[in-house]
Amino acid sequence: MAAILVFAVFLIAIALSVPIGISMVLGSVAPIMIMDKGGSIAQLLNNTFSGANSTPILAVPLFILGGVIMAKGGISKKLFNFFAFFAGRLPGGVPCAVILTCLFYGAISGSGPATTAAVGSMCVPFLAELGYDKKWSAGLVAVAGGLGVIIPPSIPFVLYSLATGVSTGDLFLGGIFPGILIGVCLMVYAVAYCLIKGEDKERIRNRVGELKKRGFLALFADSFWALLCPVIVLGGIYSGIVTPTEAATVSVFYALFVSLVIYKTISVKNLIPFLCESVKTYGGLAFVLAFATAFGRVLSLTKATKVVEDFILTNFHSPIVALTVLVVIFLILGMVMDTGPAIIILAPVLLPAMQELGVDPVHFGVILVCCLSIGLATPPFGLDLFVAGNIAQEPPMTVAKKALPFIIAFLIALLLITYVPALSTFLPGLLK
Repeated sequence: MAAILVFAVFLIAIALSVPIGISMVLGSVAPIMIMDKGGSIAQLLNNTFSGANSTPILAVPLFILGGVIMAKGGISKKLFNFFAFFAGRLPGGVPCAVILTCLFYGAISGSGPATTAAVGSMCVPFLAELGYDKKWSAGLVAVAGGLGVIIPPSIPFVLYSLATGVSTGDLFLGGIFPGILIGVCLMVYAVAYCLIKGEDKERIRNRVGELKKRGFLALFADSFWALLCPVIVLGGIYSGIVTPTEAATVSVFYALFVSLVIYKTISVKNLIPFLCESVKTYGGLAFVLAFATAFGRVLSLTKATKVVEDFILTNFHSPIVALTVLVVIFLILGMVMDTGPAIIILAPVLLPAMQELGVDPVHFGVILVCCLSIGLATPPFGLDLFVAGNIAQEPPMTVAKKALPFIIAFLIALLLITYVPALSTFLPGLLK
């Protein structure tokens, strides 16, 4: 009964548009106040402070800050020029260069909205200049921006690690092949669209020709420092030189060095606004992260996780069936819930049951993050849609219609990721 009360109060609060963090507080306090179960208020406060007093949690604001500095430092333009140099003259090459930029930029920012904003602010106007439909271009960036939460380093993977104890490094490795697969599926549709609808070849040839005139060596030298960032961050983690939290610190200092010293695209006076923007982005999530430990403790004491586990194991005897049902649920939740809180709430509740069914925790984490990343580009609350719509100066729902074929391509990749566990588990297993 106490377990039902926790979920009932939490879901009612969510339905009434109460913020996620406050809903978690209400759900945690309800069994204590009403039924005298789930511990005490003092224990709740202690668990909250212990949740905030965590070294791994520092990786989240640091990756956010590094992403903000990289975005303002114009790193996305350097990456796009590099990929457009090779792919620009191929059928659908320019949109593919945009997707590749999102794929690579995701390895810098770790955030879907940050990737959409950084790449979209430069690429959407550029695509429009070349004759591509502006709404279609915005839909492309909105969906491709979701790669920012799958390609490592990924903030949602850090949150999943914090919520479940699964290795952050393994999750980062697990996201590489799925992220590439999704990018390939998006590019296949982009090429098909361009072949069917046609492109302004002359305009594209002229713009790409400007890059060709610069020469490969000059372009590579200009893009080198941007391309090197994920190599330094991920190489440091997998070589054992730094932990993921230390790698987040490295990403901030590297972003500062490249933007201030190499490219000189920002100045020291810009740092305070960047810090303010990062704090605003992280502020609401910080409260949820801090209270997640307390919420999880109440779920454990009221045996709520056991209730969920028993329900899944009683009704689903096949991991394929269970994953299929959960994928549908995750896709729906992704439309109405932010990625971070959804992971913090769902992961520790569902993972025990999935492990009992034989699902690898890394594989489950990749599926969860992929589903929620699609939610970033789906109405009614897809954050990437609002970011891309604002860039294109188009209503989010108009952008959503053009984004639908890209979402379908994403879903095709998701099916493969869900039913072929090796895509997520091969690299983590290889390096163990």
